Amino acid sequence: MIKFDIETTKKEEFIDITSQVQDIVKKSKIKDGLCLIYVPHTTCSIIINENADPNICDDILKSLSILVPDNKWKHDIIDNNASSHIKAAIIGCSQTIPIEDNKLVLGQWQAISLVEFDGPRTRNVIISCQS
Repeated sequence: MIKFDIETTKKEEFIDITSQVQDIVKKSKIKDGLCLIYVPHTTCSIIINENADPNICDDILKSLSILVPDNKWKHDIIDNNASSHIKAAIIGCSQTIPIEDNKLVLGQWQAISLVEFDGPRTRNVIISCQS
């Protein structure tokens, strides 16, 4: 298991971590298997989607904000971030990707991103590769 930190800089943002994860897979020397990417946080997520066009990332954030508006939830009384928890629960805290020939099996336009919903913060990313 490998861990690394990501420093987010905005309240909400996508951060591409594909190259970091691929480097870990390469160093693992696992020819064929699975790679689990996990964040142990309740207000950020891991997503696989396109990021070649940054508008996709913006559109995802905008659509989640429409679905889950700020300042409407019971938890906001405590620390005013209930929408961040709900958005993270919708996207999820992990993704699993096949490994083939010591490389992540991703589609042409797919990238792995950490999605921050309650930043800026330091986020931990945990990678586990298994054959």
